[in-house]
Amino acid sequence: MDGVVQPFEAEVGRVLDIVVNALYKERAIFLRELISNASDACDKLRYESLSKPELLGSDPKLEIRILADPNTNILTVKDNGIGMDRDELASNLGTIARSGTARFLEQLTGDQAKDLKLIGQFGVGFYSVFMVADKVIVRSTRAGQDKGWIWASDGRTGYTIREDEEPLPRGTAVILHLKDDAKEFLDAARIEEIVRTYSDHIAFPIILEAKPKPGETRTKAHEPHQINTASALWARPRSEITEDQYREFYHHVAHTFDDPFARIHFTAEGALSYTALLFLPAHRPFDLYDPRRRHGVRLYVRRVFITDQLEELLPRYLRFVSGVVDSEDLQLNVSRETLQHGVVVQKMRRQLTKRILDELARKASEESTPEAGTPNGAAKKNQSYLDWWAEFGAVLKEGLFEDPDNRERLLELARFKSTRGPGWVSLAEYVARMRPGQDQIFYITGENADALRTSPQLEAALAKGCEVLLLDDPVDEFWLNEVKDYQGKKFVSLTKGEVDLSRIAEEGKIETPDELYDEDLKRLLAKLGALLKDEVKEVRLSRRLRESAVCLVADEHGLDFRLERILRQHHQLERLARPILEINGRHELIRRMAAMAKDPGQEQDLAELARLLLDQARIVQGEPIPDPGAFSRRMSTFLARGLPAAA
Repeated sequence: MDGVVQPFEAEVGRVLDIVVNALYKERAIFLRELISNASDACDKLRYESLSKPELLGSDPKLEIRILADPNTNILTVKDNGIGMDRDELASNLGTIARSGTARFLEQLTGDQAKDLKLIGQFGVGFYSVFMVADKVIVRSTRAGQDKGWIWASDGRTGYTIREDEEPLPRGTAVILHLKDDAKEFLDAARIEEIVRTYSDHIAFPIILEAKPKPGETRTKAHEPHQINTASALWARPRSEITEDQYREFYHHVAHTFDDPFARIHFTAEGALSYTALLFLPAHRPFDLYDPRRRHGVRLYVRRVFITDQLEELLPRYLRFVSGVVDSEDLQLNVSRETLQHGVVVQKMRRQLTKRILDELARKASEESTPEAGTPNGAAKKNQSYLDWWAEFGAVLKEGLFEDPDNRERLLELARFKSTRGPGWVSLAEYVARMRPGQDQIFYITGENADALRTSPQLEAALAKGCEVLLLDDPVDEFWLNEVKDYQGKKFVSLTKGEVDLSRIAEEGKIETPDELYDEDLKRLLAKLGALLKDEVKEVRLSRRLRESAVCLVADEHGLDFRLERILRQHHQLERLARPILEINGRHELIRRMAAMAKDPGQEQDLAELARLLLDQARIVQGEPIPDPGAFSRRMSTFLARGLPAAA
């Protein structure tokens, strides 16, 4: 109901509290955020006016005005852009619709320094105004409508919305009743300093009008005057753009205030002419894995904003990229639907993707060696490629199955955990370290790399001195089905089928499974197969075990265990396939069970041990035990038999 106080969403209240308290020393950014929003509103109106010129009416010059009045302690930031209707005011200013907000709030620690970094990745937007104001009024009229609306809030109790009796002709005015300790933001020199620092790149004129302070004589400096360059940053010569200007433009397009990991600024000329200024973030956005997230690249045509929702401009695995692309070839009045499937956009997509991957390759090649004195060879001041990969590698690996054209390039960029030690390895490094006689790349998949290091399936490979990749990202299960090899070396899972390591040299003599395959083991295998026939596909001697008694493996032509679980969780698989149970013929427990298999009087104990072994293998594999109670009773029984009798 109009005029009635509406409470903020719970998430808004928490963000407001965090912003006001954690960002106090950075509170000048509120002006940057308001100017950025005003610029977006002007961009949107300029695009809509291409097909509806009547929206501009008698006011075709789009601009942003800052009005500072020390007499009333009020600062106003006003634009004549697209404006908002009642519903948009409620939606945009009463809720936080950004995906990932809940996760962002969950990760806050209460440590101000750490939380400041997190907030920098999330962005604060409009709510930063409450760092400097104890009352905020937003007047807005949507272009093409007669009614205007007023949104008001103190940032604590909630907000009200009512109809504006004297509506603006068009656009939005944010009116800040400043706190007593925020009067510096009414000083013209201070405002100009902030705009030059944070918002000089804004492509619309920013006009400042500062009234004289009490007792001060009005001078020419108090007359309205433009305080920004008002030219598209990406269109300027690169030699004339400072690092600070690039950084603040990144803050504008990415709606954040951390620093970017990489910048790509180039002009393509010839059959296809456009300028691109792209940024790769240093830290993972909170909504990176949200299905609704899209890249943050805005499309312009000859400096006129067209859309920020052109999904086809970049492949989905580059959804963390933000920036602008300004085309000279597209028509100004082209529809978004036409763009999505246009030949020009497809060509731009290929070129932009290549440039981004080239920049990542350059960053990877600059990676210093581990001897450089910092972990993983990271640079002392700037974020290293390995640090960046830890944040974004799982997303980039999506391209291995989504983008066959760039698959080889992505394989070169990929880094993996391995049994060699902590840190990351490239496939080129892995291949260079392969053992004599090794012609395959061994890997194992699971939930956690540290847990994978102790998997029994690794034992034979490690005994041979082979390095094994430890793949713990869910995406690994999918790209491995598409990527069969690297430089002719086939990817081989150590949890599927038979693994033949016989051609790889090993120090010392060790019996092979064939040499162990005596009559006692044949009998045991047959009995275990019969006892467990409903739960496993086969029981066989293992070529991969050295220390452990037993393990589970998938069938050669089946799905890896983790992929099965993922598909089952997403209801794409009705039931799990029966695994293969492998036993270690060298293990003392297996030899004793082989002896038990010869004695008809021990068949019951053998049956209990068989199920105990299978449950043990399930636990190691991360599989649930069908009957935990029965497992506990069996375990207690056999443990008691191994202990000396009580006195």
